[in-house]
Amino acid sequence: MKRLLLIEDDVILRENTAELLELSNFEVITAPNGKIGIEVAKKQLPDIIVCDIMMPEIDGYGVLEALSKDSATRFIPFIFLSAKTERKDVRKGMDMGADDYITKPFTEDELVSAIDSRLAKVAILNEENELLKNSNTNVEDELRTLNDLKNFFEDNGQQFSIEKGDTVYEEGQNSNYIYLISKGAAKCYKFDEQGKELTTALHTEDDLFGYTSFIQNIPYQETAIAIKSLELVGISKDQLKDVLNNNHKVTLELIQLLTDDLTSIKDQLLQMAYSSVNKKTANTILKFADKLNRQPNDSIKISRNDLASTAGIATESLIRTLSNFKKSGLIDIEGRTIKILDIQKLKDIH
Repeated sequence: MKRLLLIEDDVILRENTAELLELSNFEVITAPNGKIGIEVAKKQLPDIIVCDIMMPEIDGYGVLEALSKDSATRFIPFIFLSAKTERKDVRKGMDMGADDYITKPFTEDELVSAIDSRLAKVAILNEENELLKNSNTNVEDELRTLNDLKNFFEDNGQQFSIEKGDTVYEEGQNSNYIYLISKGAAKCYKFDEQGKELTTALHTEDDLFGYTSFIQNIPYQETAIAIKSLELVGISKDQLKDVLNNNHKVTLELIQLLTDDLTSIKDQLLQMAYSSVNKKTANTILKFADKLNRQPNDSIKISRNDLASTAGIATESLIRTLSNFKKSGLIDIEGRTIKILDIQKLKDIH
């Protein structure tokens, strides 16, 4: 059973959250403020810490700073729990080294999922025999899976923050980096000879993208933009080439990923060529829901142009089809927001 330290000054919230976490099979210890929380963390050495920000004595930022300076506690996963939802507050917490930031009010699934994912990451890292010391380390068959490769990105990559709507890279630019998405979602697209935009790929958390050629200096063949604010880690092609040269098992895994990507692109081309407008529209809505949502039935906020360019149909045709879907009770539409009402019927459209 994993030991969790909950630092929260609100008595009712502290007790309710502790009970919730105990029901999820955590051993929970609590502290009513930051000062006591620091003392408890150093004494009990929990597996993970969940901490409020606005507290008396010492706030959450102060707790994280103090624990980060202690060799015994600096590597304990740390999650902020706060009503402060402005981006600058989130960024401050993450920049200080927090592993996650959950805003109040939160659901049980959100909190438990965040805790489980951070504990899983620690478990994976602890299983490694040796840590990569720097970005130029020559590893000998230590990286065996794509998860190992992604850990390499996180440990050695350069951090990038891209606001929604901003460009990650443009077609024709020198392809310096391959990227791993930590948070957010990206869209890749090209323009055809008539200037019509065609979406070539959608990428979300834990996806790798931006690769062109690993042996030739080929520029990016498409443009990538953030459709949700992005947190990326990137490594250079030369770094990745060194990793693949020394880790043949992960090379095979990457080849399989590229093969899956090619299969997906072929399926998309076949759909664009032969599927009905209804089928193209339904598949595209489902694809965006898969990439952008925690749950398939959650609302997605996406432009009609993005939907049309991904489906490979005219915007006017897409709008008419969406209207018919709404009348049939398959979806609900409010402005740019689309909510799936009957996911199975969307999947069954021919």
